[in-house]
Amino acid sequence: MIGLIGAMAVEVEALEKKLEGRRETTIGMDTFVSGKLFGQDAVLAVCGPGKVNAAVCTQKMITAFSPDWVLNLGVAGAGADGVRIGDLVVATAAVQHDADTSPLGDPVGMVSKVNLVELPCDETLRARLVAAAKKANLTVHEGIIATGDQFIHDGATRARIHHLFNALAVEMEGGAVAHTCLLNGVKCGVLRSISDQADGHSDMDYPTFTALAAAHSQQVVENLLRV
Repeated sequence: MIGLIGAMAVEVEALEKKLEGRRETTIGMDTFVSGKLFGQDAVLAVCGPGKVNAAVCTQKMITAFSPDWVLNLGVAGAGADGVRIGDLVVATAAVQHDADTSPLGDPVGMVSKVNLVELPCDETLRARLVAAAKKANLTVHEGIIATGDQFIHDGATRARIHHLFNALAVEMEGGAVAHTCLLNGVKCGVLRSISDQADGHSDMDYPTFTALAAAHSQQVVENLLRV
């Protein structure tokens, strides 16, 4: 069983339409749609934006469906100058850029209990995602994806996050999904397609390019599962 989580319907709806033997399971405020996706057992969910929504949805999915791995897919803002709208970023690890207990002597971004700044993503899944992106003839980067409960829309904030974590993309869920998977011993991946530059033009770029970016990430997942 594979688990796929997006924050918004547009990030998973193309895949959901291709599910065979569709079954819906509602747990609290989260609905999980399961079935066969390109011949593989799969479950999909829309978690809603933000870290708590993502973590709770991931935990419900793990508890109810026991997926072998969970992939958080969708769109993100660029975290570095060389990453452009339409590009893909596959996470080597995720960080939570708004976690900060540095007054207590911890490094910025350290996540308590697991005591890590970089929340690891599964290397085998990462390599497969990169291969699937290249098969789709899309530009793909590998590196850190930074998560926080804010929509990044100014260059100074983006630059600060990049300086602290060397982040290639900024978004609102991947670090929470990776954190939850780590706590449960479940393999995790984070895939993002860039919808905006996370700068002063994000309010215009994001609505314009979200659908295109979401289509790119879903194409990669289709290539991944068809192997």
